[in-house]
Amino acid sequence: MSSSTERFARTADLVAARQDSRAPRLAEEVRDFVRPRGDEHCLDVGTGAGALAFALAPLVREVVGLDPVLELLELARARRLANTEFVEGDGTALPFADGTFDLAGTHRTLHHVAQPELVVAELARVTRIGGHVLVVDQLAPVDPAAASALHEFETARDPSHTRLLTDVELRKLFAANELSLVR
Repeated sequence: MSSSTERFARTADLVAARQDSRAPRLAEEVRDFVRPRGDEHCLDVGTGAGALAFALAPLVREVVGLDPVLELLELARARRLANTEFVEGDGTALPFADGTFDLAGTHRTLHHVAQPELVVAELARVTRIGGHVLVVDQLAPVDPAAASALHEFETARDPSHTRLLTDVELRKLFAANELSLVR
């Protein structure tokens, strides 16, 4: 078990409480940003206790939440909605066929992953042609000194933190996976 997985397993209840406190705002932001039609089949990678999945669920046909931390998945499953499903898995090797989802997203997950490029590649792979990939995460400052200071702060605050990507790095990941930035 990675240190990130261990930390989230130990603090699952706190993670869920924090997600729940932010849920109404996240649901509004997701609705305004994603603008779903209502018939989408969606994936939430790094779902944790289900924050993005629960924000999407009232807006779409179905949401699958995936996370490697069983303790967080159990909290999500205990609160699941009729159109949600939660599965254990690794965002760098998704157990879904190419083009399975209309929307595949991740919410505040990439900075916990050693190889975020693999997660973005997998999100792109499992999203149908014409579908959408949603990435919500904190960005690193362009200035190297500011980025280093923020990285030190984030690592001290949260030992599961790996690295923040800059806007330029994230755009390069999108381009490498033939994703067009819409918003």
